[in-house]
Amino acid sequence: MRRPKYFTPKEVSLHNTQGDIWVSYLGKVYNLTTLVKEYKGDVLLKPIVECAGKDISHWFDLKKKDILTHVDPLTGCIKYYTPRGRFVHVPPPCPRTDWANDFGRPWWKDNRYEVGLLSAKTRWIRIINTLTSQEQRLEQVCSEETLDEILQRYVCYNSHAASYTWKHNGVNLDMSMTLSENGIPEEDEFYCGSADCDLFSPSICLYFNDDLTEL
Repeated sequence: MRRPKYFTPKEVSLHNTQGDIWVSYLGKVYNLTTLVKEYKGDVLLKPIVECAGKDISHWFDLKKKDILTHVDPLTGCIKYYTPRGRFVHVPPPCPRTDWANDFGRPWWKDNRYEVGLLSAKTRWIRIINTLTSQEQRLEQVCSEETLDEILQRYVCYNSHAASYTWKHNGVNLDMSMTLSENGIPEEDEFYCGSADCDLFSPSICLYFNDDLTEL
């Protein structure tokens, strides 16, 4: 079974336009670009577009995995609670003949839009190429990612990254395991964002294997 891809909140936040809109909720990441295109011009898109690139878990009931509900003070009926305004696939407060309800599953229950999981915690890491002495600082790496997946993030800086042995404190790292599983400590939160942050961020050293593997 294919392992799901993890995304950082920062990565989700970059998709914040009507032409490229992602949101996260209940620990998952969704690409709603096709939904927005399908309903282009519909006023019911407004609450969704306003939250482009953001986490909207507060819209949901954690137990039911559905939009929050409340008792409508006018009708006494249980309705979806949408304080930002009614949005796509939420039925109108009163019966109407002009509302099309043949869309199938509402978008928030449709896994076709799901692209991966939202990282519960992100980390910073320094990667040092001992052959060239170049150092690259990766910000907000998903704590759930394996070293192989972190390698994929780093490959844009070094296309031959797979030709190196990855080590921490002189010990070979297991590329199928996470940073924590490899015993790499987290950065000192006190120094995060400061000028001295690099001095207190854990580092991974790359040793060339004389193999020009290119990803």
